[in-house]
Amino acid sequence: MRAIRLTLILALVMALPGCGEDPKPSVTSNAIPKDPALAQIYANSCQLCHANPAANAPLTGDRKAWEPRIQQGTDTLLDHAINGYNGMPPMGQCVECSEEQFLQLIGFMADQPLPQ
Repeated sequence: MRAIRLTLILALVMALPGCGEDPKPSVTSNAIPKDPALAQIYANSCQLCHANPAANAPLTGDRKAWEPRIQQGTDTLLDHAINGYNGMPPMGQCVECSEEQFLQLIGFMADQPLPQ
């Protein structure tokens, strides 16, 4: 009987650490834009960081991580993409990207429309 109680207590202790944690966002690291040109830019310039949790960048498709950035507005998003911000390199490693392409890529990664 004592062994059963000990087993039950251990099972409960093992299960408790997960209680109350936010579920992980459903992020797909293999998502790519539908537009072939944007898909190529994303694969060459964005995916390395935005599909890699270790990079500490907001992950593609993680609306919760992108929301505070989106709320800063399009001008700030463009400024950060073009001039760099924290760990993000200037031009996001895409020196040939236009502002429109940056906005489309940000909208894709944030999985939500950008304010105009």
